[in-house]
Amino acid sequence: MEAILAHSIEAFDREEWNALFADELEDWFYYHAVENAGLPGFEWIYLGIWEHGRLRAAVPGFVTEYRLDTTLSGPWKRVTRAIARVAPRLLGIPLVSLGSPVGEICHLGFAPDCGDADRKRLAGALVARLVDFAERRRIGMIAVKDASGADDALWSSVCGAAGLRRMPGQATALLDVRFRSLDDYLASLGPSTRRDMRRKLRARAAVRIEWRTEIDDVLDRIMTLYRETLAKAEHTLEELTPAYFAGVMRDPRRRALCATYWLDETLIGFNLVLRNRLTLLDKFFGMDYAAGREHSLYYLSWMENVRYCIEHGLARYQSGQGLEREKLRLGSRLAPNWLWYRHRNRVVDRVFAAFEHAFQFEAAPDRNDLPPAVNA
Repeated sequence: MEAILAHSIEAFDREEWNALFADELEDWFYYHAVENAGLPGFEWIYLGIWEHGRLRAAVPGFVTEYRLDTTLSGPWKRVTRAIARVAPRLLGIPLVSLGSPVGEICHLGFAPDCGDADRKRLAGALVARLVDFAERRRIGMIAVKDASGADDALWSSVCGAAGLRRMPGQATALLDVRFRSLDDYLASLGPSTRRDMRRKLRARAAVRIEWRTEIDDVLDRIMTLYRETLAKAEHTLEELTPAYFAGVMRDPRRRALCATYWLDETLIGFNLVLRNRLTLLDKFFGMDYAAGREHSLYYLSWMENVRYCIEHGLARYQSGQGLEREKLRLGSRLAPNWLWYRHRNRVVDRVFAAFEHAFQFEAAPDRNDLPPAVNA
């Protein structure tokens, strides 16, 4: 067995990497685009296990300085803002993590012939390699971001053995698309939600929708809309760049699409999505908040994505993390994710264990916490 840690995904053959991740939209090409996007504040790493000349397991990761107030809100957020004004360095801590700040889950892949015992052994070797890297680089915090609840037994075994403990992350919202039409979908919702959605959809007549495979001519406007949306976000870990959007859209298999929303000749919203034969994955949505509120743009985009799934025979609309209560109202189910972590310094780790409840994401934010344009 050979466990390696590389600083570019190009250290792995594209087809060999993708063979470990059947039907995964965030595959070698996606992470290659992320790597070349120049996201500020991140160093990318990739871990792999070779046995008998074959890649048997792999997982992406990253290094960053983690702001301890990233997931805080309310009174705790006000406290940390006061600390930041006086001593900003106290809130930053070096972190190395499996997963990705722009990945839906921590993508841990195995060769198709791996059984449960092999998966546990190989995952343990990957986590051990991560711990070794943290020790050599003197990185304090070790984590696994968005470990899927579907693999909870595996993560619990290997992370528990490495001394990591878990707390809830943000769940992934999934809508199973079993509808013949949009009317069929609306009929599946509760009466008040159905009435509310029909009212919001009256704005559809004023908005022109354009699905694109190229966005170079509108990239500047997309970045303006993205930054406006980012500025209103409660929790953020990363800031995307124009190179991210352009790179993801250059997928040679044309699996990346961008739905654009127009009032006359003005772009007021966009939605970057990925798709394969099964799933439409909603990556990033941005909009002009004044126009978005007036035209219920979040809900128009939701219905447009459901329509796209129905029209193209896709079985699942994956709308990602956040706005959990609203997505439940719109018929989604939630798949749990977990954050596993520990600090290498035992004293500091005990402090984190004592206060970790303050750093947890809220499991289901109330509708009153939605951005104003979404709440229209």
